[in-house]
Amino acid sequence: MPDPIAAARRIATDLLAPAAETTDQSGVLPAANLDALADAGLYGLGAGDEDLLEICTVIEVLAEACLTTAFVFSQHLGALFAVATAAPAALRDAWLAPMARGERRVGAAFTGAALPGRPVLHARPDGDGWRLDGFTPWVSGWGHIDAMHVAGRAPDGRVVWALLDAREGDGVAVTPLRLLAVQASATVRATFTDVAVPAGRVTQITPEPIGSAVVPRATRTHAALSLGVASRCATLQASERLAAELERVRAQLDAALDDPEAMTQARAAIAELTIRAAGALLVHAGARAAVADGAPQRLVREAHFLSVFGSRAPIKAAILERLYPSAAS
Repeated sequence: MPDPIAAARRIATDLLAPAAETTDQSGVLPAANLDALADAGLYGLGAGDEDLLEICTVIEVLAEACLTTAFVFSQHLGALFAVATAAPAALRDAWLAPMARGERRVGAAFTGAALPGRPVLHARPDGDGWRLDGFTPWVSGWGHIDAMHVAGRAPDGRVVWALLDAREGDGVAVTPLRLLAVQASATVRATFTDVAVPAGRVTQITPEPIGSAVVPRATRTHAALSLGVASRCATLQASERLAAELERVRAQLDAALDDPEAMTQARAAIAELTIRAAGALLVHAGARAAVADGAPQRLVREAHFLSVFGSRAPIKAAILERLYPSAAS
């Protein structure tokens, strides 16, 4: 693959950034944004030998230009990694190459059962396959994705992960959500009523839900979105102080890939910095920023949105401690 970071910078500069305000205000993500990423080979990041920090840099570059595009795109990369590393050979052979080419685009739909706590999406055995009932609160990119990477909780506590077609009907219904930011991401709640999951669509079955502990490498990809928004704030203010602080936090994140506690603190640091950078941009822009269009108000909303996206309990506590010391204790 040609240099993915260079390709991301070109697409970000030529296509994403000039249309970011229109995308945000219209609530419609142009299909051309995602098509450009696919044409550049970026949908295959993680299927090959790319370094994690290289992938994070691509996400950051895209998020700096258009968070909505980066948000939808990055969720495909998570599903791609799961197929590449955990799926049975037959499913991997059928899905991995089309996903890597962007011919099959996948959204994340696992919050109904894969996370700790009481599940809201249940999987029950049905011959060689499974049946799903319940809902998943969050699927982004509806209308832009071909499949959902769904997780349902089995009666014995195992988590069944599967690729299901992202279309309504046959027991699948969706309800659009109104978000604080990235409204153009076409995020929906998906409800499942006796939906069949063929055995050949199951990517893996894990013995229990994902734990509540911070997973440093996954958290680093979430942090890349915040880094992108903070970078845009620094650029629009031409703030060397903010840019230097951003470099320090980026280095802190990069150094914490194998240390959950260090990553927790680094993720909290970038969340707090992004909120502060966006607030400073709003003040820097002055009274004209009170009008509900333009970059400052969008970036303020995006900064706060990212403070809760992908945030586990330890990260939430660390962010609250930074925003208001002792509030989390």
